[in-house]
Amino acid sequence: MIQINGTIRLGRSIDAATRKAIVEMVRASRAEEGCIDYAFANDLADPDTLILFERWRDQAALDAHGKSDHMAAFQEFMGANPPEASDLRIYDTDEGQPLR
Repeated sequence: MIQINGTIRLGRSIDAATRKAIVEMVRASRAEEGCIDYAFANDLADPDTLILFERWRDQAALDAHGKSDHMAAFQEFMGANPPEASDLRIYDTDEGQPLR
């Protein structure tokens, strides 16, 4: 399984256009073959920062995601509205264990 975690510091409030772009990206990504989880969340302690969490079945699924039309549209939107900083990490991992 491939996992991507990290933060995107927007440096601004999430406006309606940004929220729309994120929601469209999340919905389209979750519908992709091989997508296990895909989510953005606000950092409650820093509302200008987004937290990204993705899990993909394998590298092939992630590669297809990277070539998707919705990824291109999202990258275009983010390019026109660049964040201050981002720290995204990719992990090759197993399914993990339930936390009890």
